Amino acid sequence: MKRWLWAHFSAPLITLLLAAGLLPSAAMAQNKTTLEVDAALDLPVVAPLLAAFEQAHPEIEVSFQDQSTLEVDERARNASPAPDVVISSAMPWQMARVNDGLAQPLDSSAAREWPSWAKWRNEVFGFTFEPIVTVYRLDLARHMLPPQTHADLHTILNTHKDMLRGRVTTYSPSGSGIGYTLFQQDARYSPRFWDLVAALGAADVHLENSTQKMLEGLTDGRYWVGYNLLGSYAIQWARSHPELIVQIPQDYSLVMMRMAFIHRDAPNPEAARTFMNFLLSADGQQILAGETPLFSVLPDVVGPYTSQRLRDQVGERLYPIPIDASLLAFVDPMRRDVFMNRWRREIQILSP
Repeated sequence: MKRWLWAHFSAPLITLLLAAGLLPSAAMAQNKTTLEVDAALDLPVVAPLLAAFEQAHPEIEVSFQDQSTLEVDERARNASPAPDVVISSAMPWQMARVNDGLAQPLDSSAAREWPSWAKWRNEVFGFTFEPIVTVYRLDLARHMLPPQTHADLHTILNTHKDMLRGRVTTYSPSGSGIGYTLFQQDARYSPRFWDLVAALGAADVHLENSTQKMLEGLTDGRYWVGYNLLGSYAIQWARSHPELIVQIPQDYSLVMMRMAFIHRDAPNPEAARTFMNFLLSADGQQILAGETPLFSVLPDVVGPYTSQRLRDQVGERLYPIPIDASLLAFVDPMRRDVFMNRWRREIQILSP
């Protein structure tokens, strides 16, 4: 997180700052371990969790690299030196890297007691519980009933096609790992999914590679409605943008989990284990539930952002993406080609 940049100070000033206790001593600096975390996770959202970890473990300094899902996957496979911990929302890609042997197991009580549906072989762990949402501008509500379900979105795309043309956004399945994953899950749960894709294409949907880009377009008025945004980012953003409304779909709501693993070649495996155990601890999960919109997994923590509160809202229509071997099918090249060919055929736009 925060680092002292010694080169920016003159030698006499460093001496004075050290004497005043305003800089860490050389001994303290030398004793710190730098933990390299590669993550597809926005720093402003996760900052409270990282700050709490560094406070609990002052001997470890976190170097947090916020990247796209595809960049994180590339670095997990090829970076030298490897990152210590890999975090991503692109769940099939994370499972594939673990299946490739790039993860090392976490042997701890926290890992053994973690819910079985949120881990695989004690090597990769889902530590957040994030709903997938629709976001719309208040402008839209002045002209039509805002969509509360996927079926509602399909309806307004058909009945208000001219008004919504060019004002709808969603993920690009070719430019975003999480976007591709969410569409695959939609196709699994909704028999009308491809009808919705065709309606998006007829409305000249704009495809983006991140929730952040979609939120920026919604804020500046280019878009009126966004489909399949990450709820954690949308909730955080909407706090300071009251013109945007975040809607958890009421017919069914996908839930994505950030998956984290310790890299097989982690330069600092002990620090990585300490960090992973913190993510899975009651203390770490309490930070997620109370100070971030990432939502906790553990059922016994209390706060505004918990998996139980989501279940209370949506009930049996809450569909977490399971962490199991079925995820590997989504990165199969033949299956991906079949899906993308149909996507292009149904959406009928020059999609990236």
